[in-house]
Amino acid sequence: MSEFKEVENMDGDQEISEISDLSKKGYQLLKENKTSEAAECFTRILAVDENNNYALVGMGDASRKRGGFREAVAYYQRCLEFHPGNNYALFGLADCYKALNQFHKAIEIWEQYLLHDDKNITVLTRIADAYRKVRDFKHSKTVYLRVLEMEEKNPYAIIGLGHLHYDFKEYRDALFYWEKMLQENKKSVDIRVLTSIGNYHRKLKTFADGVIYFEMALQREPYNFYALFGLADCYRGMNQQNNSLEYWNRILEQDPRNKVILTRAGDAYRHLGDYEKAVEYYERALNIEFDTYAVLGLAVVAKAQGHFKESNESLRRLIQQDLKNYRLYMELADCYLRMNERRLAIETLEEFQKIGIRNNSVVEMLEKIRA
Repeated sequence: MSEFKEVENMDGDQEISEISDLSKKGYQLLKENKTSEAAECFTRILAVDENNNYALVGMGDASRKRGGFREAVAYYQRCLEFHPGNNYALFGLADCYKALNQFHKAIEIWEQYLLHDDKNITVLTRIADAYRKVRDFKHSKTVYLRVLEMEEKNPYAIIGLGHLHYDFKEYRDALFYWEKMLQENKKSVDIRVLTSIGNYHRKLKTFADGVIYFEMALQREPYNFYALFGLADCYRGMNQQNNSLEYWNRILEQDPRNKVILTRAGDAYRHLGDYEKAVEYYERALNIEFDTYAVLGLAVVAKAQGHFKESNESLRRLIQQDLKNYRLYMELADCYLRMNERRLAIETLEEFQKIGIRNNSVVEMLEKIRA
């Protein structure tokens, strides 16, 4: 005989007792990430009480944990239809909308939640994050600051304010909040603070300072993608291609099919003059999916090896696909110069200018050729 009698045989007080037991068991299974077993418990409850709020929320939570956000939404909405204002259903529903990148809907639901619990810091920081995602600077900042009025050192609000200012290119204000976190507790500060400060220095091209923070992050998490990427990119900015390659390849050890990283590594090998290795990495990227910069890398290698016709044809095809990419025009103009076709080099750069985009690098190259 099973641990619980079949739900369909439940009646009266025994039915209430066994529903309660099933509900407790289901939520315990959810805590253990045993979502299928948990869903079985909640399904048995719904067989006799189709609008049971605990079971509907439980089914929503089980679906959400499995990544079935749309299915979860249906359960939470059904719960709210019969049990308006259920905090757990509101919270789960908002989190689903957030996961589905439907941030305006998430904000709407979280604000309903605040009608019942207007001092819930977790919900307030989620609302502020959602406003940040939809680039509503004013409302996002207001809610973050409201959290800090309630909890002066709340890390999520401080980090969020940093990201908010960073997103709006207010880099020094962003740094103020991140450094505030760092000063509070340097040894156990959230690793995102370290990578964010590193990215601040990448943005300002103070790469040597960025290296310090990314290395601190790597000491915490040796395989942290953002720290590895940041270090590689800082060394690239410092033109230390050997060092950058170490970190590009460390990322590829974990993610060998990352075409962006393959292309970056190919660029590093190309700058070092190792054309064979560069071609290998560009082709690995293209075997995954078409990538403009991998094709560009191959064209630049061909040009460096004196295969001007091949490079020229490849660059012209790329321009047809990406008319606003100034670098393609500059590489093609350089190719024409190497072919002693000065007039065609000038016409190529003028063709870019006719699009109506002003680019200082293009202007400088054109002036240099005409001089």
